[in-house]
Amino acid sequence: MELSDYGMSRERGYLSHYEIDEIELPEQFDPILEAASNLSALLTTGRIRHWLDALPDPEISGWAATAPEEEVRTAMVHYSFLVQAYVWGEPLPPKHLPANLSRPMCALADRLGQAPLLPYSAYVLDNWYRLDKAGPIALENIAMHQNFYGGADENWFVLVHVAIEAEAGVLLDNAARLVTVAQQGDEAEATRLLREMDAAWERIYAHFARMPERCDPYIYFHRVRPYIHGWANNPALVDGGLVYEGMDRYEGKPQAFRGQTGSQSSIVPAMDALFQVGHSDDPLRQFLDELHSYRPVEHRRFIEDLAAQSTLRAFVTASDNAELKAAFNACLEQSTRFRTRHLEYAASYINKQAGSIAGNDPDVGTGGTPFMKYLKKHRDENRAQLV
Repeated sequence: MELSDYGMSRERGYLSHYEIDEIELPEQFDPILEAASNLSALLTTGRIRHWLDALPDPEISGWAATAPEEEVRTAMVHYSFLVQAYVWGEPLPPKHLPANLSRPMCALADRLGQAPLLPYSAYVLDNWYRLDKAGPIALENIAMHQNFYGGADENWFVLVHVAIEAEAGVLLDNAARLVTVAQQGDEAEATRLLREMDAAWERIYAHFARMPERCDPYIYFHRVRPYIHGWANNPALVDGGLVYEGMDRYEGKPQAFRGQTGSQSSIVPAMDALFQVGHSDDPLRQFLDELHSYRPVEHRRFIEDLAAQSTLRAFVTASDNAELKAAFNACLEQSTRFRTRHLEYAASYINKQAGSIAGNDPDVGTGGTPFMKYLKKHRDENRAQLV
């Protein structure tokens, strides 16, 4: 396995191989880009739907089918933010998404093989750029391109995730290498690669630990989180979803798509695939299996290939090499620790906040699950599978 076969790299991991500020869209997108760049101002008026209802439908289905992928992904970033703002930018959500938004949104999603609302890839993976193009992908040198209200808290929340995803490139590259190394029975190289992954996890935690520096839990819950919810299992959407006007394939029925969530990040699923970690059946397991389809197609393929080809667990289990087993268990424990840190932040940034905003239930994740209960269970299952 080679990361390049999946559009990925050791330096960027799952992050876009381009930077969004370098991508130009055709002139037909000019009114869309103007609205997207002014989204904070439009939201502040309290009547975002008035402004977005007036946008033209650029009729991009033909363009989306053949345009360069970088341009399609960039358009997806802007349109998905507009869609989320339309739904959650006023006190009560609408029952319908107008055709001038639903048609282009669906055309972009179809090309990318994703659902027609804001995914993690558009929120984080494709929504960043370096301020100094000669500098590193580091918190001191990256910026968020598209946002809702903007401000330090919203930007920082996304940028910490960008920094984590970049650091995870080492995990992914070594995971791909370990498939071959395990098959070859090279214990020394496997131990070296696992230790390198353990060190990369420590750098990831250093980024994670910086979240509270510029992202306040109260601001996150009340100003950031409301806009990233989806339509599934959301009590604010009384019909159980959102009707996509102008989309005959949905037959006028409400669609219950899952919202953007950190669980759409492919880092931990890739580690579960490499280490062959299994989880017992429960609502979160079912949710995570469903969420797999929301990831970019190439990221899905990487995880699936890793799961199908990895023999690392059997290789380590059969070995008498104590250093190899220790390195394997250290990396598995790091995945457990990552889930624990996720729980800690979820408690601080969500559960301890009092919600009064439609659709922003502190007991339900943005993807639509009672996440705290099942995150704990999956963390414990992870730890139970050491060798």
